[in-house]
Amino acid sequence: MLMKSIAAGLAGTALLATVAFAQNPTATTDKAAPAATATTTTTTASGEWRASKMSGLKVYNEANENIGSINDLLMDKNGAIKIAVIGVGGFLGMGEHLVAVPYEKLKFVNEAVAYTGASTNPNAKPATTTTTGAATGTDRPAATTTSSSSKWYPDHAVFNASKDELKAMPEFKYSE
Repeated sequence: MLMKSIAAGLAGTALLATVAFAQNPTATTDKAAPAATATTTTTTASGEWRASKMSGLKVYNEANENIGSINDLLMDKNGAIKIAVIGVGGFLGMGEHLVAVPYEKLKFVNEAVAYTGASTNPNAKPATTTTTGAATGTDRPAATTTSSSSKWYPDHAVFNASKDELKAMPEFKYSE
């Protein structure tokens, strides 16, 4: 039985090796490669965010409380994002309340939210209260610096409202 397994393994390896060997070109040419006529340009998007990564982004208020997540971004005909649709409440998409908020009212933060809750460990040091996602008070999202190792989307968004205030807003519905 062992000899059959070894023989089958060797036969399979030989078959794979011949296929791989057949893909390598064996003929060489003495002619020089033609010069490239088209110039290649690369476009960099340093500091930009991917719209596909914004869906599902968590939204916190200024007290670092999770109030929902971005479900959709709506833009005008010129491509400028005008509205963020935020899902509030619900469980696994069931019973979620969708609200539309002006995009310029959201502030985006690259740093993770600092945990400020009480620890269950009695020997733990008291938590410092830092509001990482505090709004900047400007009408536009806060400017952020990104490095070449950027993950192409912010860590979270900040909106100045409580979860109850968002739930009290009129529900957003997509028109047919």
